[in-house]
Amino acid sequence: SSGAALGSFWVNGLAEAAQQQPLALSALATGKLKPLRYKAIPGFLSEQQLAVHHDAHYGGALKKYQQTDALLHGDDAMSPDTRTELRSLRTSRANSVLLHEIYFDGMAMTPGSAPAGALAGAIRQRFGSYEKWLADFVATGSASAGWALLVRHPVNGRLYNVGSEEHAIGVLWMAAPLVAMDVYEHAFYIDYQNHKGAYIEKFVEYIDWGAVQLP
Repeated sequence: SSGAALGSFWVNGLAEAAQQQPLALSALATGKLKPLRYKAIPGFLSEQQLAVHHDAHYGGALKKYQQTDALLHGDDAMSPDTRTELRSLRTSRANSVLLHEIYFDGMAMTPGSAPAGALAGAIRQRFGSYEKWLADFVATGSASAGWALLVRHPVNGRLYNVGSEEHAIGVLWMAAPLVAMDVYEHAFYIDYQNHKGAYIEKFVEYIDWGAVQLP
């Protein structure tokens, strides 16, 4: 997990966070897209689907974030309303970059892995069983038009499944995302057309639980 705070792009903490291994490679720190782990995931996502998603949507979010950030730091005068709107757009676009990175880095080449150790215990404690967590996560993704996220909140240490829209709506402040499932149509439309449920069923089979660490 990147450990990125949901719902707020924490510019002041970026330099410190970038010293940690996952975020050190974030496009928000480097200005360059992280490469895909796999060109294709056989049985799940094709090379074409991954490439379009990575380059056009993850890449588009980075480009728009950089443009918005440049405007906010420029010398051009703008109204308070315009500046407020740009700040909101910057937050959404920066969150999109981070969530896409967690999404791409969180998928395995082959299906079948499962949570282990402290993470497995935390899921059982919070949801009763892995199967109950899974059913709730699938339902969260099915009901969301943006993202389904497994997050851990640092205040009470609890896990939550959260549905998020527009990369910034519906989130829990300070919560660290552990698993991010993109359920926008651009994540699956080439391989699954409008069959969102089939995509979700496949995604949960290909979660790379070995890459997930409790913060």
